[in-house]
Amino acid sequence: MTLHIYNTLTRKKEEFKPINPDCVGMYVCGPTVYDFAHIGNARPVIVFDVLYRLLKTLYKDVTYVRNITDVDDKINAKSKETGEDIRTITERTAKAFHEDMAALNAGNPDIEPRATEHIAEMIDMIETLIANGNAYAADGHVLFHVPSMPEYGALSGRNMDDMIAGARVEVASYKKDPADFVLWKPSEEDVPGWESPWGRGRPGWHIECSAMSRKYLGNTFDIHGGGHDLIFPHHENEIAQSCCANKTERFANYWMHNGHLMVEGEKMSKSLGNFFTVHELLEEVPGEALRFYMLSAQYRSPFDFTKDGVREAKSTLDRFYTALRQHNDVVASDVAAPQPFIAALEDDLNTPLAISQLHELLGNFNKDPNPQTKGQLLAAAQLLGILQQDVEVWLKGGSQENSGVDESSIERMIEERKQAKANKDFAAADRIRDELDGLGIVLEDSAQGTTWKRK
Repeated sequence: MTLHIYNTLTRKKEEFKPINPDCVGMYVCGPTVYDFAHIGNARPVIVFDVLYRLLKTLYKDVTYVRNITDVDDKINAKSKETGEDIRTITERTAKAFHEDMAALNAGNPDIEPRATEHIAEMIDMIETLIANGNAYAADGHVLFHVPSMPEYGALSGRNMDDMIAGARVEVASYKKDPADFVLWKPSEEDVPGWESPWGRGRPGWHIECSAMSRKYLGNTFDIHGGGHDLIFPHHENEIAQSCCANKTERFANYWMHNGHLMVEGEKMSKSLGNFFTVHELLEEVPGEALRFYMLSAQYRSPFDFTKDGVREAKSTLDRFYTALRQHNDVVASDVAAPQPFIAALEDDLNTPLAISQLHELLGNFNKDPNPQTKGQLLAAAQLLGILQQDVEVWLKGGSQENSGVDESSIERMIEERKQAKANKDFAAADRIRDELDGLGIVLEDSAQGTTWKRK
């Protein structure tokens, strides 16, 4: 097997052939830092973290770039709404994003450029687009002239009439064509702005990714990823800007997009009360359970997020961790994940199939707990980014406030139960077990003694 990827641009699954056989470049659109990341924002982070882990096992060198958008009208609006300084908002929110994604076992990209630190690169690209006849200045703005690129719409499959008919906003008077989009816009005194050949202003959203990907990955690179909602207009516009500025046929060779996320069967919406941030979900369940649950569906499929689904994922991981606890004395061999597991991921990140392979590896380990079977299980889990926690921390983890009992009290009650059994007071022993069960504590008796875990 070799890696195959469904390419949004060609609408088919293709064998992955990097530009450089030893080095792979991947760019994924990152967060706009104005508020906590919601569960939909977490899906591409998890998906492309798994891809990054896989690529690093297949290729000598991988460069993963994921940007941070820290200049945006949403950030400006947040500042006006709260009275909080823009820099304070972006720093605080970026920190929260990193903490929340780390709780999902998602590693950092190799390079994480910020838009505000690359304004010069954006201005340079805009000047090139004007010089090439693909952009024009008008009324303090600079716009990309969409008719100057005949191939525009190839990624999304939309034609010009569809794009114009689908427009929901009044066409600005300074546009030569209704489909033209902003590269640079003027800034009022109370919002961030930079000096440019067109006056004080700030970049449009799309230009930042074109400028930063070119700086760190070159004019053409291997993989560009993001959510399905970014295909149009964001990624379509990135292609237009980059191909016209760099005079290249391709911007990225492979385009990967994860599917939409629903919540309890409906579109996520604050008005419906089904809007969940990762931050608040982490107060209820471990991040690894959220990650495992999100990987239970193939990344291109729509995903219906439910609280019951998360609880089931947590319960499944409990079984894996319980097996590791039972055979804690077995030292895992340093082996690679088995080929059937790798083959599942190489088939366009087929994580449901990979998880079924993981269950088989768990079965092998339970039947024959030896260094080889344990090593294979842990190597496969590492590629999915699960079973990364300390066994006792995982099984005894959870919120003391939620369970109503702390660890020292649990240990005291277990000792009382032990004494009751020694005194043949089995009714008292059973009463203690039932009391702990009511508090969400499960006891497990074995020849080695009694261990416990939270439900």
